[in-house]
Amino acid sequence: MADIFYPLQLIADKITYGVFGIAPDTNLAASVNFIIYDVMKIFVLLAVMIFAISYIRTYITPEKTRKVLGGKKGLRYHFVASLIGTVSPFCSCSSVPLFIGFVEAGVPLGVTFSFLITSPLVNEAAVAVLWATLGFKATALYVVSGIVLGVLGGYLIGILKLEKYVEEFVYKIKVGQKASEPEKLNVRERVGIAFEGVKEIVEKVWIYVIIGVSIGGLFHGYAPEGILERYAGEDNLLAVPIAVLVGVPLYSNVMGMIPIIESLIGKGLPIGTSLAFLMSVTAVSLPEMIILKKVLKKELIAIFVSIVAVSIIFTGYLFNLLL
Repeated sequence: MADIFYPLQLIADKITYGVFGIAPDTNLAASVNFIIYDVMKIFVLLAVMIFAISYIRTYITPEKTRKVLGGKKGLRYHFVASLIGTVSPFCSCSSVPLFIGFVEAGVPLGVTFSFLITSPLVNEAAVAVLWATLGFKATALYVVSGIVLGVLGGYLIGILKLEKYVEEFVYKIKVGQKASEPEKLNVRERVGIAFEGVKEIVEKVWIYVIIGVSIGGLFHGYAPEGILERYAGEDNLLAVPIAVLVGVPLYSNVMGMIPIIESLIGKGLPIGTSLAFLMSVTAVSLPEMIILKKVLKKELIAIFVSIVAVSIIFTGYLFNLLL
């Protein structure tokens, strides 16, 4: 990974020390170099990842998703739902109509939650930024963990038989029939859609990336070494659950948070604790819970949040052991 982005490091060095004339081995140089390099690296990976996933998405529609999962039970269907969630074009704003559509199509409640858990956790933008900042190994573990959390969380919700905590009107709604076969696209049209996906997502997140990298760069250059390791290091057994408890009610743009987390890791915050915080912010964000309150009773939301939070805490400890 380092060799692939070596030209970007050369550019960052040239701008920092040549164009700006900042003296090396200073806090300002460390911050500016970090910001320039990370911004370039993140946007390169963002473009590549978003293009690839957007192309795959041209083969996936809500109708196809409901058709594949409708009336299906068993652990393998939780796995399929989680896999679909990793490449789904759906966000928290579409949670309610998707939830209603899945229920109306006969998708079991647990399978639906496997999709809802993984979909916000694993998306191409977050994967690209994670890969750019923390490397392939941490990113791969994050993706696998997101899928596993979706499978196990949804499976547990399924075996608990919690259908009574879904608002009654959901079972009475008919969302209408849409075309069973979407318009067929050729390769050129799919590529065009993929490029549009890159443009649309980058336009939405670029400011958060720059703000997040800038904050992370300031911390990278000026925060004392080991400051976080003293208070939230591996020796503090409560660091992971505290990070998750802080993250659950918090809402922040993940694109901006990941570069900050990268810098915090560089100052001593364990990777597992950091990723657990990110996962808690992403998987059980307050806005999504408010939206889901329209179709779920508070008991089911509480159970859902508890299951996911405990799973993330376990994952954080596991990450700290493996990374």
